[in-house]
Amino acid sequence: MSQILVIGSANADHVMKFEYLPAAGQTLMSREYRLEHGGKGANQAVACARLAKPGAHIDFICHLGQDSVGDDMRQSWIKDGISTEGISQIPNMSTGTAIIFIGNNGENSIGVSAGANADLLPEDLENHYALFANAQYLLIQLETPVATVAKALQMAKRLGVTTVLNPAPAKVLGQHCLQWVDIITPNETEAEALTGVEVNHLDDAHLAAQLLHQQGVGIVVITLGPKGAYISSPSFTGLVPAIKVQAIDTVAAGDTFNGALVVGLSEGMSIAEAVAFANTASAITVTRQGAQRAIPYRHELASNTL
Repeated sequence: MSQILVIGSANADHVMKFEYLPAAGQTLMSREYRLEHGGKGANQAVACARLAKPGAHIDFICHLGQDSVGDDMRQSWIKDGISTEGISQIPNMSTGTAIIFIGNNGENSIGVSAGANADLLPEDLENHYALFANAQYLLIQLETPVATVAKALQMAKRLGVTTVLNPAPAKVLGQHCLQWVDIITPNETEAEALTGVEVNHLDDAHLAAQLLHQQGVGIVVITLGPKGAYISSPSFTGLVPAIKVQAIDTVAAGDTFNGALVVGLSEGMSIAEAVAFANTASAITVTRQGAQRAIPYRHELASNTL
């Protein structure tokens, strides 16, 4: 039975669409408004829960505010089968919030308030030692404090848990942080931030991967958008092509990919098989609007004819 632990952020995304983005001092009436449940950690936990086979156990460690949106998120995750043991609602704090303005041409402006996400501190992880001890895989991102990420990776490695770091959004990591990472999944921008290599071609991806290996990472998966994903690993090195679809919203594509990748690996797939599985899941996600509501369920992958 798969045992996956996800640690990360949860945000309420307030999305407004406009004919064009407002200038400083300008007030515009939005054409559309919606409230989305988002945050990279939450999106990835939902992807794991929806894409795993029955019987899998998905834990999620996060901090929410003690507010109505935090209540709603927690209830929605329960419906998806995510365990609530690691989910804490913090008094006198708000749930993380993002305000997203989108223009007709696809341009956007985003403001983020970390809220309770910033309160997920290294010492809080000790309270969840049992979740680490029971996990096969840890999946974590960078929307919570970097010190917390480093502590989680270190705890997991000491317990023999396979660690998967999605280094998003791009941040500078501590010098020795990557030594605790078994699998890393940057996109082109994040790979450049970590290695200094601008990734435009497969040769660039190969070079960036070698530099990450030199820092201690065993397997590198660089996502290349519509091209697919480049893998550098002992068992397979090369490109796994993406599935061609008409994308309408790419918000949760990367998060779906990461959740699906870990699900595939936890079920015994090879790294190439798991990436192909993740490519299929993320291809479905980009054909739908929204964040968590766009993430597919396992049965949709089997029945989809993309």
